[in-house]
Amino acid sequence: MAEEMKTALLDRHMKEVFDWSDADIPVRDALWDYFMEENGHDTIKTEETMLPVLNYSDDQLKALIEEKLKK
Repeated sequence: MAEEMKTALLDRHMKEVFDWSDADIPVRDALWDYFMEENGHDTIKTEETMLPVLNYSDDQLKALIEEKLKK
C-alpha cells in the first residue's frame, strides 16, 4: 500500500476537513492567511512560521487549526 503524502491534509479544503468551516480554500492557504495577518503581512516571517507546520502530523495540524482558526 502506498504511503499517504505527509502534506495531504494541507492540500484538502477546509470545509472537507472541518465541519465548522465553510471555506473552500485549502488548509495550507487558510494557515498562510492566518500567519500573514499575525505577522503584519511580512512574507519572510510568515514563511519562517509556516515551515515547521509542514512537518506536523495530521493531529497536530488539526489541533493548531482548531486553536487558531475556529471561531
